[in-house]
Amino acid sequence: MVSTSPRTLNGPPKTPTWQRRLWGLRFLFQPLETIEARSRAYGDDYRISQPDAKTAMVYFSTPQALEAIFTARPEQLSAGRGNQILKELIGEHGIVLLEGSAHQRQRQLLMPPFHGDRMRSYGQVIQSITGEVTRSWQSGTRFAVRPAMQSISLQVILRAVFGLEEGQRYEQLRLTLSRMLDGFGSPLGAMFLFYPFLQKEWGWTPWGKFLQRRQQVDDLLYAEIHDRRNNPDSGRTDILALLMAARDAEGQPMSDGELRDELITLLFAGHETTASALAWALYWIVSLPDARTKLLAEMQALGDDADPMTIARLPYLQAICQETLRLYPIAISAFPRVVKQPIDIAGYSLEPGTVVMPSIYLAHHRESVYPEPKQFRPERFLERQYSPYEYLPFGGGDRRCIGAAFALFEMKLVLFQMVSRFQMSLVNAAPIRPIRRGLTVAPSDRLRMKVTGVRHANKA
Repeated sequence: MVSTSPRTLNGPPKTPTWQRRLWGLRFLFQPLETIEARSRAYGDDYRISQPDAKTAMVYFSTPQALEAIFTARPEQLSAGRGNQILKELIGEHGIVLLEGSAHQRQRQLLMPPFHGDRMRSYGQVIQSITGEVTRSWQSGTRFAVRPAMQSISLQVILRAVFGLEEGQRYEQLRLTLSRMLDGFGSPLGAMFLFYPFLQKEWGWTPWGKFLQRRQQVDDLLYAEIHDRRNNPDSGRTDILALLMAARDAEGQPMSDGELRDELITLLFAGHETTASALAWALYWIVSLPDARTKLLAEMQALGDDADPMTIARLPYLQAICQETLRLYPIAISAFPRVVKQPIDIAGYSLEPGTVVMPSIYLAHHRESVYPEPKQFRPERFLERQYSPYEYLPFGGGDRRCIGAAFALFEMKLVLFQMVSRFQMSLVNAAPIRPIRRGLTVAPSDRLRMKVTGVRHANKA
């Protein structure tokens, strides 16, 4: 007779509070090393106690478990409750915090600007900004890679998403947003997100400075929304204009508060993440001659005046982007879910209150799915297709990132422009390791490059 008893999750034994907090700090400063050490010790799926010892967190990374999580009914798993750490950043109306019908409404309103013909209109914006940022580069120019990519991605958001062109409000938002985001750009800064007791509103503390900058950003965004409502322009194609024109099933538009929270959500979801992915991709292209040679051959076959949509369909460029997001996914886990009703996942019985953590990083490093998982090998994505439970850089289920297509489009256009125009080399030959930046991981600022040749003039 086959046993139907539930499987038992492995995990560290019960430990004192101080030891759990020590592990929490290790995860803060060395996130990838921490989850890999636990996976080696306890297996694919494992349970840990949270620092407060009141709730358990279960990491899942097998395709079977991830499929069960991403296809679970809303009454079984709550994604909004699992994302409360983001409330102070994006506001209570942000799509990642919403549940049920409210989440479905916002998702339906947000999806159209990121698909179809709308993408074509953003291509020229991305190419133009890339050209502006790199216009002064010449042979001998040295640059820090991630900051350069951040400059591109932030300007893309300000123009394509917020709809702002050069001017006072554009410059104010660019500077204030950069300062606000940089406050969480180190493990120490990230502590204020993971440890709410540090969120003190005194003006001289890091959290106090964040609140001041957040208010400055809010004032600028609400002023822009107010101006748009008083001076409507049907010819605008930026995402803010499309969101303001959108109506739900009952004919209702988004409120000012909803627009503000969704704009901030898109900023956090699309700025640091895309910049870090671009930095990693450029690192692999420059440091691996075979990959660079194959990519250049594919690019040169298109000629100098390739259409953005044609560039986006290049198979090896696509594979480069996919492998970049596999090896070091910017978000190491998908949005956590909180169990609402008893549920069975991959044979494990979970009780209400348990936090379910779908591990993107561990899923992407399963040797049974990706042979030699630590090697950067774009060809693997040309040789086979992966299921959404094996490859999930943008999360999964109804919480999959709505800007996934836009992010990949931006990556391809920026990489095409930079790699086709500049020959580059690494300034420091030492391997670059990922570090924590807020809720994501990114290459360190030690990643610097030197322009060793300019193939042809920048046309932007």
